[in-house]
Amino acid sequence: MSNNEIHVKEEEAVVGTFADFGLRSEIMQSITHAGFTVPSPIQSMVIPVIMQGRDVVGQAHTGTGKTAAFGLPALNKMHLKGGIEVLIVTPTRELANQVSDEIFKYGKHLGVRTVTIYGGTSYNRQIDMIERGAQVIIATPGRLLDMLSRNMLKGFAPSTVILDEADEMLDMGFLDDINEIFSYLPTERQTLLFSATMPMPIKKLAERILVDPFFASITREETTNTDITQQYYVIEESERDDAIIRLMDAEDAKKTVVFCRTKKEVDRLSNVLSAAGYSAKGLHGDMEQRQRESVIKGVKSDAFDVLIATDVAARGLHIDDITHVFNYHIPFDSESYVHRIGRTGRAGKKGVAITLVTPIEFKELQRIKSKVGTTMEHAYIPSKLDVKESHINRLLAEIEKQHVNDIAHKVLDALKEEFDQEQIAYKLISLLMERNTVQGPNQIGISAERMEKILHNLANSHDRGGNNRGGGYRGNRSGGGGYRGNNDRNAGGGDRGGSGGGYRGNNDRNAGGGDRSGGERGDRSRSFSGQNRSASSKPRS
Repeated sequence: MSNNEIHVKEEEAVVGTFADFGLRSEIMQSITHAGFTVPSPIQSMVIPVIMQGRDVVGQAHTGTGKTAAFGLPALNKMHLKGGIEVLIVTPTRELANQVSDEIFKYGKHLGVRTVTIYGGTSYNRQIDMIERGAQVIIATPGRLLDMLSRNMLKGFAPSTVILDEADEMLDMGFLDDINEIFSYLPTERQTLLFSATMPMPIKKLAERILVDPFFASITREETTNTDITQQYYVIEESERDDAIIRLMDAEDAKKTVVFCRTKKEVDRLSNVLSAAGYSAKGLHGDMEQRQRESVIKGVKSDAFDVLIATDVAARGLHIDDITHVFNYHIPFDSESYVHRIGRTGRAGKKGVAITLVTPIEFKELQRIKSKVGTTMEHAYIPSKLDVKESHINRLLAEIEKQHVNDIAHKVLDALKEEFDQEQIAYKLISLLMERNTVQGPNQIGISAERMEKILHNLANSHDRGGNNRGGGYRGNRSGGGGYRGNNDRNAGGGDRGGSGGGYRGNNDRNAGGGDRSGGERGDRSRSFSGQNRSASSKPRS
């Protein structure tokens, strides 16, 4: 290990206070207002180094405070004399919006203005937002490279450049775009790279774009919570809806989060579960900010029981008392799996994480299971009869605990005029049972006999050393953009979702809307050559 590398277990990290960093009073005011008390391990390790002007590579998992780790010191060193000083690149529009929210919150007492830049909205609108005096750009790779290659960002020379979730950008196929983006950036800059994992392509990227970086790594002793019971059910692709409804009927879930891969899937499944009688709401990046805030408030206040969300839309949410997490589809990687199921089993409470997989996806599940090093129990989806039996047991327990209402005797006396007590009991129990009807076919999922064949074939495949896997594109490279200013935070707060967001600040000007649409770029014939367009003696690209 070099002098520039520090590897610390999360539970062993030594932390001080935010006051120890020597941050500006305006930033300390924001930290106090945000309710921060002590810095997280990654914050303690990198904030002092970033404030010294060093390049930094930070490896830490989601939820460890990475945004504040790079955001606070980046804001602290800003001159605020005009022009873009900080560029933050994120893999998705949803994360760009989230980071923008955080940076605005930390820098509002400094008067910092942020702009989110991503595809799906007018270039002219985004340029207008920048020209109003923004100092921080948070962008996705595709739209940013478009604007740089078209020379649309005049005088663009950020002194601090940050790559957030670098491994996600690699997985989504943005590595070439990132390399090309850096060919447009000034060589005299401070570069920060943050990633949950460090695959070889990310290490090579760091070698190319950073100079003598400080490496900080926060590791965890355990990747999954032992208070979480993890189960998986093998089903046919066409059985997903029936399976999740049956399992939610069978499980006595009080508050549930269901993770989906796509926004369309979130919307569709929300309708399916609502039609099945569940109080369910969806959450994804295409929703207006007001809708998102309403959904988040609703699930936290128990206004509904089931939240259906994409991974990125749910990132950073802290919801108490989640009893169950369902993976409607298997997540793309082990990090996403750990992040998803970590929503339950918090504060010493028990939780259940359930994953639906098809026979085709079974190898992927085994890969995640091996990488996470966790115990997942295979189970069979209960039949209609099984669920009815569980409903009876639940009903018996509820009747035993139920207190007698003051007017119950009046209802009973009125019923006695028509029926004897045994008939009354039968009718009331039948009424209660009919409110818990079991939907769908009797049997759902792969039979035990077929499951044995799958396991047998998998074992034979391992014996032959066969482990070829296909690949696919993941992620959404489209989106919009939004501007955030200072002072009057209610001014012009338009939709920051698919329409490209709204202006927030002390200016009454309406955002200029050009007639050029912001669709995704077509295929480019130009490829990254590894040479910087700016002459410099520093070994950067």
